[in-house]
Formats: sequence, C-alpha cells, structure tokens
Amino acid sequence: MFDSVVVVTDRRILDKQIRDTIKQFAQVSSIVGHAERSGDLRTFLRAGKKIIITTVQKFPFVLKEIGDEHRSNKFAIIIDEAHSSQGGRVSAQMNVALASKDNTFGDEEEVSIEDKINELMEAKKMISNADYFAFTATPKNKTLEIFGESFPEGDKVKHRPFHSYTMKQAIQEGFILDVLRHYTPVDSYYRLTKTVEGDPLYDTKKAQKKLHKYVESHQHAIKEKTEIMVDHFHEQVIGMRKIGGNARAMIVTSGIKRAIQYYHAFKDYLKERRSPYQAIVAFSGEHEFGGVRVTEMKLNGFPSNLIPEKFKIDPYRFLIVADKFQTGYDEPLLHTMYVDKMLSGIKAVQTLSRLNRAHPQKYDIFVLDFFNEAKTIEEAFADYYRTTFLSEETDPNKLHDLKSTLDGYQVYAWSHVEELVVKYLSGVERTELDPILDACVVTYKADLGEEGQVVFKGKAKAFVRMYGFLSSILPYTNAEWEKLSIFLNFLILKLPAPREDDLSRGILETIDMDSYRVEMQSTIKIDLPDEDAEVVPVPTSDGGRKAEPELDHLSNIIKAFNDQFGNIEWKDADKIRKVITEEIPAKVASDEAYKNAIENSDRQNARIEHDRALQRVIVEMLNDHTELFKQFMDNQSFKKWLSNTIFHETYNVGK
Repeated sequence: MFDSVVVVTDRRILDKQIRDTIKQFAQVSSIVGHAERSGDLRTFLRAGKKIIITTVQKFPFVLKEIGDEHRSNKFAIIIDEAHSSQGGRVSAQMNVALASKDNTFGDEEEVSIEDKINELMEAKKMISNADYFAFTATPKNKTLEIFGESFPEGDKVKHRPFHSYTMKQAIQEGFILDVLRHYTPVDSYYRLTKTVEGDPLYDTKKAQKKLHKYVESHQHAIKEKTEIMVDHFHEQVIGMRKIGGNARAMIVTSGIKRAIQYYHAFKDYLKERRSPYQAIVAFSGEHEFGGVRVTEMKLNGFPSNLIPEKFKIDPYRFLIVADKFQTGYDEPLLHTMYVDKMLSGIKAVQTLSRLNRAHPQKYDIFVLDFFNEAKTIEEAFADYYRTTFLSEETDPNKLHDLKSTLDGYQVYAWSHVEELVVKYLSGVERTELDPILDACVVTYKADLGEEGQVVFKGKAKAFVRMYGFLSSILPYTNAEWEKLSIFLNFLILKLPAPREDDLSRGILETIDMDSYRVEMQSTIKIDLPDEDAEVVPVPTSDGGRKAEPELDHLSNIIKAFNDQFGNIEWKDADKIRKVITEEIPAKVASDEAYKNAIENSDRQNARIEHDRALQRVIVEMLNDHTELFKQFMDNQSFKKWLSNTIFHETYNVGK
C-alpha cells in the first residue's frame, strides 16, 4: 500500500523511544531507518527505506533537496503526540517536502509573485499522495478538526476521532494505571507582617501574586516542603516496598530557579537523614544561581543525555524537573509525583500521566500536590477520560471580521502589505523589510492609544493563529489572507507592548514572613464523569481588554492574604500554648524508655524513643485536648513541628 512509512514525533525523547520500540521487532529492523540528521532523512527517502523515524523539526532542512523526487510515491505519515506541533507552519513544511507535485518555485524570472503565493497556500494543504495517522491521548481542537471525521448534528458540523481507545478502557484493561486513585492535596498556610510604618497603596491582584510567589519560593517554605516529600518517600514509598522497593519519584516545579533551589534542599536533607538516595535535577540551558553559573551536568555530575538511564539505578530516586520530562517521558518505575506547580488542562493530564506506565510490581501510584485543587485536576482529566469530540467547526468567516477590524485601525496600508510580501518572496535581505514595518510601528504608537494598541496587537495575533490553522483544512484559498498573514508575522514582532506601570512594585520590601506551614489533606480518589467530552473550536477572540488595576492599602492586602492562608485558629490559644510549652515537655521528659535512651544510647535512637513517648502522651490527652490530638494525628506538618520542638526541649536537659 505504501512505498514508505514516515513516523513523525516532535521531541527527541519520543523519537528515541519509538525508534527503540520499532527496532525490537526483528522482522523489520533491517528496513527501519532512524534519521539522526537531515541528511539521513534525505538518504532514506531516496533509497526507499520502508520505515523512517524522524522528528518534525528535521523537515525544513531537506525541503530544497527533496523537491519533486517523490511525487509518484505513496506515503503513510504516522504522527505521534499529534496535539503538539501539527497544523502549524512546521507540518506545512512537511507537506511541501512530500507533496505530489513540484513545489519548488523554479526560475525566478518565470514565476510571478502570484504564483509563489499560490504555491505557499497549496503547500499547507494535506497532500494527496500521503495518508495521515495521528495519535494522541489529549486531542486539541485543532487536532480533531484536521484529522477527525466530520458528522452533522443539528445545525452544526462536529468532529470525532475515526477510532478511539479511551483512557477509561486502558485503565480497566490494565495497560495504564489510574493516576487519580490516590491524589492528596496539600494546603499551605502563611502569615505575613508589614515592616514599614506607612500604609502605601498597591495593585491588589499583582500584589497577591507576588506575595504568593515570595512565600512559596522562600527558603523556609522550600525546606519545609522538601522534608515532607523526602519523609513521605522514605516512609510511605520505600517503607511500603512500592514496585518491589524500586520506586522512583518526580518533583514537578514551577521554573528552573525553583528546581535548582529544590535540588540543593533535597541534597542537604537527604544528607541530614543519612539517606542512601540522591536526587537528579533536569532543566535546559545554563543559569545563574547563588552567583554561580550552573547546568544540569555541573549539578548532577554526568551528561544530560544520561539522565533517563541514571534515574533507573541507585542511588538516584528523585527526579526534580522544570518543564523537561513532563511530557512523553516513559518510566514504569515512576511511582510518586510531588507537584509544586500550577497545572490545568492538557498540561495537567500530560504531567500526571508520567505515572501511569504499567509494571509487573506496580499496583498503585501516588500524587502529592502542593499547588492545585482537586477540582481543577478533575476538570482537566474529564475532557480525555472518554472519547473527545469537537463541538463545532471553526468559522472561517471570523477571518473576514478580523481582517476588516485590523484594516480599520489604519496602522498599515494595503500597499505596505503588498510591498513587504513581494520583497520577502523575492528573497531580499531582512534589512530591506524593516523600513516598511518601522513606518507602521510609528503610526501604531502615534495614532493608537493604549487601549487601541492592546486591541490591535491582540487581533493581529488572533488572525495569524487562526489563519495558520485554517489554511491547512480550507477547501479554497484566499491570497489576501495569505499576504496579510505573512505581513503580520513580521509586524507583530516589532510592535512594542503598551507601557504598563507596575503598581505593585516594591511590595516585597515592605513585608516579612512571620510563619509558614503546610498541611496534607486526606487522600482522595478523583472520580471522572463516565461520558464523552466536547472541546470548543479554535478561539477567534483577541483575549479581551487591558484590566484596570484595583488599588488597596498594604495592610488590607496582607490581611486578605493571611485570611486566605492563615495559621491554625485554636479555640483556646493560651491554654494550648501552655500545654505545648510546659505540660507535654514535662510528661515526655519523664518517660522511662526515653530517659534510658538518652543516658545509654546515641541521639538517633533517643529520637526514636522520644517520638514513641510523645505519641503516648498525646493519646493520653485525647479526652482533655481533643483539638490538639486531632491536629497531631491529621496534620503531618504540625506533628513534625511539635516533635522537633519537644525533642529539642527535652534531649539536652535529659543529658
């Protein structure tokens, strides 16, 4: 049926996984070619290799080489993780590479600009000498509209996968595990104080975001959360012999600096615990941290490409990531995930699904989430648990509306568009395009107010985004849309963002953190709706208007923040304080087993006996201090704090 099957992925790690998997089949290993470089891809196509594995990023480098050599060949294009990069410019370039007609522009003197525009538009279409097979567990609206089957329902045309193997079915049949069966949210509680005499005004929303980031990245907070993760892993994962004692954990962080911060905190606490295990950190590029330039290799002590293999062997049990390994990573030994990053939508599904790989000794998996609410995670997974449909097709008429609005702002004249497109397609130097764009930028800045600039730039982005998608599926072509798309792609990059005063600047210099604690909630099973889901078509809006800042006094902002993330409110705080500082230390200090351990053993064994003694004392207080007992039993953070405090108070005194 096909001369060649091209397996296309968009990430190197997926590329390697698919190559290794396909090559396991002995009967096809001799006919499989893995295109490590663009030259390999060209060679394999010319040689008629039956199965070619490559990344979509390699196609642009071989467009001129391929030309019309393959117009008589029939291709099957298998696209893995189709949601990620298909439907845009890169897949259009791939279509050009494999198209059934000569897509080169030929002699410049014989081919008009109009011909070139037509060629560009046609190149974006699905090519006729290839069948496309797209695979994804999280189909976006674009994916469904490009690759799905259309069907009428009422006055709408909807799209569905031509075949689906649902997450629900895969879980029921044991091919993957349910990542939401043991989900544990963690609540954070802080109390901030004002450190200035005055009461200045700040932008409330921006201030709240800065305060939240300040607290969560505070060294005390990182240390507190690190200890909870490490202790939980040793006690509940390794201690319970998960995956036969070989379980691994991933720590998902909100950014590179946070990942490096966690790496150092893990390193310190694992050493303090005398743990036999170590952590690996994964991030891209070189970054400054603590006045030193660091990379993965400098911190880990081995090259980045060895991370997947190193993580499988001891002493490495923790993988701390910043974006890397959150999609496409396939490691069955991954049992537990600690999340300290906002997740929603497809990102949440892709990230948590790193845990779902089956293993003969893997019977459950665990998520401890410091950042997200269970409801957010439930809503993210609901779209992909059963079959996902597209609610209606994207309306191409919206492009007419967007173009009309953009033209109306008179930032550009159509002569600007025509001139730039002609120069661009003639292959002139980029410097010859800048004067045309600069003239438009001058008009944009002089004639449009702040609100107008926000709307124009938003609508320009919406047009480029929407046309880039629709151009691959529309049955007709529109030269004006193609020209405007080329022009706006250049212009958007030159348009300055409207000046925006940061009315929350300086707030971090006016506050200090008085207290911080985290509290693990009950482990829950998130149940997903047993029904098919619908996603909406590609958005045609420009993202709305610029929001007006809401100003409030610093004292009110801090009060609202503390009200939301406050500490435990005891009914009788003075009485509890006395119990904790006087009664409990006295009773623990008088425990005979604990006293004997202090006198005759080392600090580590003394701590073990101390914790047992403290447990007995708290149980004795059940009737008189129910609230204290409940906090000790249910709140791991409070239990740890109390245990550390009482041990510190009693150990040195006992010696």
